[in-house]
Amino acid sequence: MNISVDVLMNSGGIITAPSVLLQPVDIGHTTLANRVIMAPLTRLRAVEPEDLPSPLAETYYAQRASAGLIITEATQISWQSKGYAGTPGLHTDKQQQAWKKIVDAVHAKGGKIAVQLWHTGLFSHQSLQPDHQSPLSASLQPDLTARITLRDAEGQPVRATATPARAASLDEIRQIITDFANATRRARAAGFDFVEIHGAHGYLLHQFWSEHTNRRQDNYGGSRDNRARLMLEVLAACINAWDCDHIGIRISPLGQFNDIDFGYHEEDALWLVKQINQHQPAYLHLSEPDWTGGTPLSDTMHQHIREAFSRSIIVAGGYTVEKAEKAIKQHWADAVAFGRAFIGNPDVVERIAAKAPLNDYDHDTCYGGEAKGYTDYPSWQQQNQTK
Repeated sequence: MNISVDVLMNSGGIITAPSVLLQPVDIGHTTLANRVIMAPLTRLRAVEPEDLPSPLAETYYAQRASAGLIITEATQISWQSKGYAGTPGLHTDKQQQAWKKIVDAVHAKGGKIAVQLWHTGLFSHQSLQPDHQSPLSASLQPDLTARITLRDAEGQPVRATATPARAASLDEIRQIITDFANATRRARAAGFDFVEIHGAHGYLLHQFWSEHTNRRQDNYGGSRDNRARLMLEVLAACINAWDCDHIGIRISPLGQFNDIDFGYHEEDALWLVKQINQHQPAYLHLSEPDWTGGTPLSDTMHQHIREAFSRSIIVAGGYTVEKAEKAIKQHWADAVAFGRAFIGNPDVVERIAAKAPLNDYDHDTCYGGEAKGYTDYPSWQQQNQTK
């Protein structure tokens, strides 16, 4: 799931506020008010069976509109792409209308918002799939056990074992590319400022890229050119559906994600970044391995990625404000995404500016539920008013 580990406080428990994070930045042809990005955060509150964003999502996202850019929770491109109970979609008219209300609410507060589009691939269950089919992936995964989230009889989230995946046919691959493009068109119509393609964390595009999960013998498997083909074709299709200034892509260059080793060599990671760069998307979003306990990317690796990608870079992972400031000052990144801080703090940017402490967040209410742990966290201003 899309939870980023980030600790904004220094050892004394107080935020230090480097002004560089509060400076505006241009991504594509869009000016963001600051460089503090809200990372995508899976919250599992969508309304089933239509997979509409929660009625409270309008309030939730509007509360956080002071972020330079909000990136939404990962959002399905089709019924088939769903992997967790309670995640929203953007492939029907009703879903598009629901998202438009959210986008309008964020824009009314002066914010910017991107929708993250995903296909979960092997991270799914037949109960979530059309006609109760097995989930699809790059290839058969008989020796891999994946964990996903379903809902019990009372509608509460419960962890479950994914149904073993099957290999996607060429027709299904072509449909996936079309589904990403169609969802991009819907995002544009709904008024989103960007689309972010989810190519990270072991989901479908990452499954095709990783030699650990891709054992195909056709043009989508084997060599790294073939394993990267689906990700790059999806990127090209989304750009064609809108343009390069409104499309970003998230990858996780190295490490283990979702308890499965999807790691690969630095040389391959840099090669992939260079291939992505040829398409000139507005931004590259790097999910770094230390948020899952992996080894942080080295300064040298950051520099090599910067040299390989010519447009904006957003980084996310185990970032303190001090580390975020360094990344921007060293020109490794143009903006920094923070995840868990935005769960308990709708006003992360204001707290940075005020050098204010952060609310803790309640892990027990992260997934599923209603307002508690979702829209009821107080802002710094509200806390001061009650004193």
